[in-house]
Amino acid sequence: MTRIILALMAWGLSTLAFAQNTYTAQILDEESGTPLPGATLYFPQLQKGASADAKGLATVVDIPDGTYSLQVQFLGYETLRLKVTFPLASSERAIFRLEHEHEELEVLLVQSNRSSRVIEDVPTRVEIIAGEELAEKGNMKPGDIRMLLNESTGIQTQQTSATSYNSSIRIQGLDGKYTQLLRNGLPLYSGFSSGLSLMQIAPLDLEQVEVIKGSSSTLYGGGAIAGLVNLITKKPTEEPELSFLINGTSALGLDASTFYSAKGEKIGTTVFASYNKGTAYDPADIGLTAIPKFDRITINPKLFVDFTPRTRLIAGVNFIQEDRLGGNVDFIQGEEVANPYYEANATDRVSTELTFQTRLDEQNTLTFKNSLNFFNREIEIPDYVFEGRQVSSFSEVNWSADGEKSSWITGLNLWTDQFDQSRGNAEDPLDYTLNTVGAFVQNIWNASPKWTLESGFRLDHLNTEGFFPLPKVSAMYKPNSALTMRIGGGLGYKSPTVFTEETERIQFRHVAPIDFGRLVSERSAGANLDLNYRLALGDELSLVANTLFFFTQIQNPLILEQNARGFEFVQPEGKFETRGIEVNLKWNYRDFKLFTGYTFADVIQDLNGVKSPYPLVARHRLNNVLMYEKHENFWIGLEAYYFSPQVLNDGEEGQSYWILGLMSEKVLSEHFSLFVNFENFLDTRQTRFDTIYTGDISNPEFRDIYAPVDGFVINGGVKLRF
Repeated sequence: MTRIILALMAWGLSTLAFAQNTYTAQILDEESGTPLPGATLYFPQLQKGASADAKGLATVVDIPDGTYSLQVQFLGYETLRLKVTFPLASSERAIFRLEHEHEELEVLLVQSNRSSRVIEDVPTRVEIIAGEELAEKGNMKPGDIRMLLNESTGIQTQQTSATSYNSSIRIQGLDGKYTQLLRNGLPLYSGFSSGLSLMQIAPLDLEQVEVIKGSSSTLYGGGAIAGLVNLITKKPTEEPELSFLINGTSALGLDASTFYSAKGEKIGTTVFASYNKGTAYDPADIGLTAIPKFDRITINPKLFVDFTPRTRLIAGVNFIQEDRLGGNVDFIQGEEVANPYYEANATDRVSTELTFQTRLDEQNTLTFKNSLNFFNREIEIPDYVFEGRQVSSFSEVNWSADGEKSSWITGLNLWTDQFDQSRGNAEDPLDYTLNTVGAFVQNIWNASPKWTLESGFRLDHLNTEGFFPLPKVSAMYKPNSALTMRIGGGLGYKSPTVFTEETERIQFRHVAPIDFGRLVSERSAGANLDLNYRLALGDELSLVANTLFFFTQIQNPLILEQNARGFEFVQPEGKFETRGIEVNLKWNYRDFKLFTGYTFADVIQDLNGVKSPYPLVARHRLNNVLMYEKHENFWIGLEAYYFSPQVLNDGEEGQSYWILGLMSEKVLSEHFSLFVNFENFLDTRQTRFDTIYTGDISNPEFRDIYAPVDGFVINGGVKLRF
């Protein structure tokens, strides 16, 4: 009997062993045919899987006989699902070709590099904030885009007024005047308005935000030495949209925005409107506003006309009116105060946008663009008023040709910029007129399946100075679908301007006008090296790692110096240099996302043989965000940001600090959602560990603002969609 039982057991084991199968497949990219290392084969019913090697081969062993579901997947590609029956009917190895996730790539269509390519096919490194990420960041500050940009690696928004909240943007540690801020590729925010621009742009009508770091003057002319930020607004789609956002804050602020779009057979329209209100807020109880009192109205209607399937006209106007008052809280609240300090800003902006585009044939397109910008601003402090009007325009005609392996774009630009001072320094008005004519050509060439080259050249002529040749070159190498390497560099310039962070802090008082016969444009040379790697670690864990090395040198730096008469700009012998590294790691595991960013920025000013750190730059920064997200249902995120000590203009060193935040949104229906944001719940404030002014509150001497002054603020609201 024992022998019979042992024989039966041996037969069963041998049969079971015989029924185990091995399955091998090769996973390739559908377009290029290249292997996809890290792609996975996964049998959900068996909970068995394997990752592909460098040749795209993946092998799963010990598969019992039967029919099972198989998932073939890789980050950034459509998941392939099929049934496989064992034992296999054929001994031939399976080959799977995965397609890119087209919906995601359509969202990430790059516009700032003047091509119509998806982000993965562009040699110039472009960062895009879009989709859910844009909506999440917009919830934090629905009234402006300062927070949206400040939480990006390598970007820091610098507050230029302790009481009125004016701010500028710094990329890789360089002053805000070196960054171009665009709207749909048109320069609208610069010069006299730059200190308020970030604070006057509500994000509800934005489709995506594109950031190019490093010299971009070849693409958009002077001023883009550190980089550019391009705000892309929404366009009408087949489905009409009507949305509302209402937000309130614990600092007694209010934001109300609405966006409408509709599209007919030939005519479409979008309308964006917002009202933003702030109340004098002093969390430190020092008698000065951390958040000023302000009222702002924004109206932006646009018309889209498709004359034919090949010809389109876009026309729009943007109107912004704001009154902003910061300073002594009691005075702002209407109380009687002897010798109060205050800073009032009254601004009016009217800008237009016009684009006419026609496709001549399947490859050639002709485009004309134009914008006009009228900006009035009055700044008032005790015993002094500065007021002026800036009128600027931008016009461009370009021709583009898209071939199978190469694409070209060439065009002509005209910039005009005129500032007329009406009140202020009566003896030395800051009036100026600048006219720039530019011609450019750019080519993107798919040299091979692995190499893509981008080259460009611009020649600008500035009426005060002459010609500026601006070459640029970038290369992209993709040895496989997991690794992408980009390297590029170019030249740039910035014409002398009185509108800088330093002059903004002193309300342009006693500042001498630019002497264009003595002062020349600042010139730059820069280069970036970018490495991007995607890795699937198992079936549900993935990593996208990005490392950027950057370097920019600026010659003929413009320095503001104080003399017996006030302040004037000089150009000492020397240079500015910024160099460093940005590291971004994005982990995805099921419904969790972890983003970690690190920025090392070594910015040096070398003036008259003396080297010193550039002020107001955090040498080390950490950006950390942990997000739990149920798609289109619920998300909650925890943020932690670290800033290392910054050297200040007075020679002192500020303290390091952390900022922690918690944000969430719950979608209750397809038409309604609630959101809440706990910003800076550690109540990190400069006024808690340092001072923001010296002297008397009636006549304060303000120090640099290097840390938040508003502290812990809760905001929350509702979104309605129809």
